[in-house]
Amino acid sequence: MLTRTLLLQMAQNRSLETFARKNSLAARFARRFIAGETLEEIVTPVRMLNQAGMTVTLNYLGESITSAKDMERMVITYLDLMSLIRREQLKASISLKLTSLGLDMDPKLAQQNLEHLVEVALPDIFIRIDMEGSAYTQTTLDIFYTILKKRPEYRNHLGVVIQAYLYRSEADIEELIRLKARVRLCKGAYKEPPSIAFQKPDDIRANYLKLMQRLLLEGNYPALATHDLQLINAAKLFANEHNISKDRFEFQMLYGVRRPLQQQIAKEGYNIRIYTPFGDHWYPYTMRRLAERPANLWFALQSIVRK
Repeated sequence: MLTRTLLLQMAQNRSLETFARKNSLAARFARRFIAGETLEEIVTPVRMLNQAGMTVTLNYLGESITSAKDMERMVITYLDLMSLIRREQLKASISLKLTSLGLDMDPKLAQQNLEHLVEVALPDIFIRIDMEGSAYTQTTLDIFYTILKKRPEYRNHLGVVIQAYLYRSEADIEELIRLKARVRLCKGAYKEPPSIAFQKPDDIRANYLKLMQRLLLEGNYPALATHDLQLINAAKLFANEHNISKDRFEFQMLYGVRRPLQQQIAKEGYNIRIYTPFGDHWYPYTMRRLAERPANLWFALQSIVRK
């Protein structure tokens, strides 16, 4: 827990980020978890995943944007990304953070940017709103609910993420099931206080299991985002016991994490989507990945040595 806390604190340190982005060794380290820094660089790794039987969700790294120039660059990049997906015929969806679309500047502006991107994505590209720290949970859901209320036909074109470590998530899941919304369930990647979130890994796993079962029974094509083999096996067993076919849900895992397990899941005939980030703002993302599973630090170091 001390290692996780330290890594999460480092993820928020702008001085360390500046240093890391100028350091070639740090950049090589991060390449285990990102597909590249430019649009051109991501085509080959995404195509390789597709050829291995996996789909992809692409995320352009960057969050907490507070300048109009950076926000405009983010929107343009996502528009270019959609053109790339179509031109290269990639089996890919998109994940994005509302703070990258101007949420910290004006929630209405972020919503407008999101609606514009969804319009362009129709009818063939799915967009998922990533969940951020707890300070953004309600605002993110409010924007999602507002859009679905205005455009209920977006139900299968726009989804959201719920983090199992938050106490509130059980109620959120029930509301999302009622709306037939598309949900990705993850454990949670931010440092949250005991007043609002489970702290012990076993408690987080237990809540994830409970929410996962609800989504498998009544959700609209839920995405089960976890590298926890215990939870993955529990999902397979639960689906089999309740005659839930493999095409009614998908597993999701992170680019560069537990690759043999990803390949095994695909070979078993389950749908699996790989969360594949790209861009030059890789530092906070990489540190959160290490905080989730400090063993990733060793795997990444090994990959550097091999290169």
